[in-house]
Amino acid sequence: MIFGAITNSWRNHLMEQDLEDLIAEAEARGSRHVELRQTCLGSCESGQGDEWRPNLDGLQAIVDRFGDLQFDLAMALPCLTQDVDPAGEQFQMALAGAKIVGRETPHLRLVDPNPLDGTWDSPSDIPEQALNLANLAREAASQGVILSLENSGQTIGSMAMLVEECRTRLSEEEGGYLGLCPDPTNQLRRFPDSDPLGDLNALPLDMLKIVHFKQARAGDPHPSVDTGDLDCGEMLRLLEAKDYQGPAIMEIPPHPDVFDNLSASYDFLNAASSK
Repeated sequence: MIFGAITNSWRNHLMEQDLEDLIAEAEARGSRHVELRQTCLGSCESGQGDEWRPNLDGLQAIVDRFGDLQFDLAMALPCLTQDVDPAGEQFQMALAGAKIVGRETPHLRLVDPNPLDGTWDSPSDIPEQALNLANLAREAASQGVILSLENSGQTIGSMAMLVEECRTRLSEEEGGYLGLCPDPTNQLRRFPDSDPLGDLNALPLDMLKIVHFKQARAGDPHPSVDTGDLDCGEMLRLLEAKDYQGPAIMEIPPHPDVFDNLSASYDFLNAASSK
């Protein structure tokens, strides 16, 4: 498993420090992957909402400087609640950015920021608009870009059902590019009576494209990955048992001591590992 960081953890630091300096600190703390998250890219992005665009030259400069790090690009896109044109400029620019930062394994991670109406308990609950995700996945696959979806307003199980339904509209090769970014703590905070680790364990390995670790205590965000509402140690061991080899991102909240908290998160998970 490849432990990593995400740039929205450094939201406050970006007001005074360059993104490259923050990435260098994350690397010094043991990060082997950095998720480059929209709104937290400093000079490597411009605009907001529909007008957001990555700065491709800036992203290339980051990749050139940090040859030993892996990267993916992450953005908020209303891909489940609005019609997004696969050929539109914003999505095409995001794919171009993902190809730059991902090198041989380009990866674009999406989250829909809009609220969803109800939970999806069966395929018939999934709105047709959400199934249009298949069109985005087909376009991403045609360019060799992995597309993953984070569970924000749905359970991991519901998102897996969405991916399965979208894959029926794609070729086997295209469907292999589409998967999930499961975040069990997201699910636990929204659905406190659910079993997010059970849902995670039920996922087929090929659907796991990237995972997020975070922690809460009594429903409130905790500054590091540690003990709390979710058994993060068990989450790690579950992923190890599945032989998951991909990125595991510490999506810890902004904090003056965020890099100490990042180091503490790595220490906790290393101690919890069964390997």
